[in-house]
Amino acid sequence: MTWPTALIWLTSALALAALAYQCAALLALTRFFAPPPPARPSNLAVTLLKPLYGAEPMLAENLAGFLAQDHAGPMQMVCGTTVPHDSAIPAVKAVQAAHPGADITLVVGGGAGGENESGGKDTGEVAANGKIGNLCHMLPAARYDVLVLSDSDMAVGRDYLPKVLAALDAPGVGAVSCWYVGRGDAGFWSRLGAAAISWQMMPNMVIGQATGMARPCMGSTIALRRPTLDAMGGFARFAHVLADDHAIGAGVAAQGLAVAIPPLLLTHAGTEASAGQLWRHHLRWAVTIRALAGAGHYGSLLTHALPLALIAMAVQPVTGAGFVAAALALRLVVARKVCRLAPGTPPPIWLLPLADCFEFAVFCASLFARRIDWRGVGLTMAADGRITASARHRSGLS
Repeated sequence: MTWPTALIWLTSALALAALAYQCAALLALTRFFAPPPPARPSNLAVTLLKPLYGAEPMLAENLAGFLAQDHAGPMQMVCGTTVPHDSAIPAVKAVQAAHPGADITLVVGGGAGGENESGGKDTGEVAANGKIGNLCHMLPAARYDVLVLSDSDMAVGRDYLPKVLAALDAPGVGAVSCWYVGRGDAGFWSRLGAAAISWQMMPNMVIGQATGMARPCMGSTIALRRPTLDAMGGFARFAHVLADDHAIGAGVAAQGLAVAIPPLLLTHAGTEASAGQLWRHHLRWAVTIRALAGAGHYGSLLTHALPLALIAMAVQPVTGAGFVAAALALRLVVARKVCRLAPGTPPPIWLLPLADCFEFAVFCASLFARRIDWRGVGLTMAADGRITASARHRSGLS
């Protein structure tokens, strides 16, 4: 079959641009993760906020990692769930039993107008964003004004708090967030997701920040002071926003403050046990990015070097085969770079082509999706980035 000349030139141009993007990503990773000076010890009093929903593989171990920090100041952990018999509660109780000297508070929301286990009153407002609703219940139990919020599926090393607090202490900084790589704790599909996070999503986030095309603030970590949170209206302001982490970052920027990202990689545990769970999770992320980036989301087509090279090979086999070889080589170099930077054991490198093709399929689907899934609950996207959820499911979100 003879393809039109214009199509041959278009696919070749896209493949070449995608190869150039991979070179830029490698340079951005090298510059961003240049060895920083050691973080100075901090004596700040800190409250760690851990909104939970459901049992996850290694949840107790991941929570315990946030307690094992090289931090000299007072530290409190507040774990919260809005579901009275949430399956995450036994993990929290296990951590409490294993660390009797640690300050760990468990907040279980009692519903509108009820009391939580810390003795505070629930707000009564039903949030479409379940994690934000959970945080609204948890915040009254926080004793300290330095708040470090992180998702339940994050794992950290001992240098986490020192580096985050050092970044928060810098002049003009209102919040701190962190990049992360994947681990995959629930079998093949979670490891495929971990490969996509580590070798596709994380480099894209770094180059987005380096070029100024992105102003990242992520649920992996949001560290800020309580007055900064209060000035933007508290967590309740984001009750019906899908990208609550990005909205919090925008609220910080509106106060003339920066969101700092230290050269530190956390670990996203990854709990997707099936192809459907992985698809829904990554599609939600992609649709969220589309809502934030608007037309710029279409430009992220160029981040998919291997799929674009495969398309070019389908149109022009000989030249396209060269594009595929170059794309594989560059993607392997980027992946190896990330593996050297990342903590823990990386996903198997043979997952790289599968992960790249999976993420390309997610990107294509994200261009059209208007309804997404969040932990089994259907959310409908509005034009302004706000979300609505079915009332009968809202209380279970987290």
